[in-house]
Amino acid sequence: MDKPLIIIGAGGHGRVVLDLLLVCGAQVIGITDSNKDLHGTSLFDIPILGNDEIITEYAPDEVYLANGIGSTKDVVLRRQIYQNWCSKDYTFPHLIHPSAVISSNGTSLCEGVQVMAGSIVQANVTIDENSIVNTNVSLDHDCKVAAHVHIAPGCTISGGVEIGHCGFIGAGATV
Repeated sequence: MDKPLIIIGAGGHGRVVLDLLLVCGAQVIGITDSNKDLHGTSLFDIPILGNDEIITEYAPDEVYLANGIGSTKDVVLRRQIYQNWCSKDYTFPHLIHPSAVISSNGTSLCEGVQVMAGSIVQANVTIDENSIVNTNVSLDHDCKVAAHVHIAPGCTISGGVEIGHCGFIGAGATV
């Protein structure tokens, strides 16, 4: 990546996003979190800078953002954070773990998509903005994943499946 990143959220998903970025060799400036007890500490030697407002100290063209907010069935907070910062012209690049396999035949990943370790995304799959394809997910041919979706670890999504806006597919599900 040509710009450093700031991760929003130091919880479980934020740690996985940080790990992905470190494995990819990305420059991570720091992490933001609403928990004041974490401010001034670090995660994997990356500082927790403060709350999200610290992002405004960087112009939108100086940094990328990474959404470290996960979900357990409700993606509202994750969606709100993404939309808030996009409205201020910040960019969330799509993130792909090096062990993920992404078909180059008709596959489309929009802004902010995160494809985690061990996942497979087959031919002609479309994944809309700010969606998570979590650890060891298999998304087969011709699937359409709408915006702000979370496909939890270990899911198998067969060919031709459409997952609607803000959908959540629980861990280990087969669709």
